[in-house]
Amino acid sequence: MLWPAAEPWPVCREEHYDPDGTNPAAPSVPMVPIVQVRRVDAPSLPFPEGTDLLQVLWCPYGHGEFCYPLPQVHWRDSGAVGDVLPTPVPAAELPEDWYPARCTVHPEQVTEYPSRDLPDEVHGALKGRFDELFAETGLRYSYHLAEAPGIKLGGYPGWTQEPVWPGCEGCGSRMEHLLTVSSWEFDGESWRTWLPEEDRADENESGGRRWKEDAHNPAGLCLGDAGGVYVFECRTCPDRPIGHWFDCS
Repeated sequence: MLWPAAEPWPVCREEHYDPDGTNPAAPSVPMVPIVQVRRVDAPSLPFPEGTDLLQVLWCPYGHGEFCYPLPQVHWRDSGAVGDVLPTPVPAAELPEDWYPARCTVHPEQVTEYPSRDLPDEVHGALKGRFDELFAETGLRYSYHLAEAPGIKLGGYPGWTQEPVWPGCEGCGSRMEHLLTVSSWEFDGESWRTWLPEEDRADENESGGRRWKEDAHNPAGLCLGDAGGVYVFECRTCPDRPIGHWFDCS
């Protein structure tokens, strides 16, 4: 991660526990990198003026009532980083499925539509068309045409449960979705429309799977019962405060 050597690596000093919520963890834990994205690779994301790099880290221990990882968001000018601080090696005792394996992302811009966030009256008005779509194609709106599954920037959160949009404590407005970090990139239905062509496999050569072995969970995450962490930000307040939510099956 392009972290300036002149800045100390962020540390979580909040009270936190093992993911099962029972055993207290060490009081000062280095944050682990989750996502680093350049502005050129996410042109539709509104970066703050003067920045071209988004960095998201979190503490990979459980926090609060729902035992969630605690995220931080940093925006910076990559040209001003200078010397780079080596990224700390995660401690051996960390819950390894709560921080991602090191990998390179290949962002792809897609168009998506709300499913759980679709107002009831709109869903009711469109139900006939959804039923017609399923009868003609076998595709379900919620699985195949609405929110893109997996790890993503912007768009709609990939909720596992009912939506919980945080409000900004500063101005009171509803925050905008910045990032979803999911345990899986797709499931047994959504792969039909959301799985990239290059990740598909011949089921006769892959034990019945229709995708390559590492395509389902390339980051190696399992957040709760295959859940997700959602990071939000207020784009009205100048300091762009963040909020977050966690849910699972």
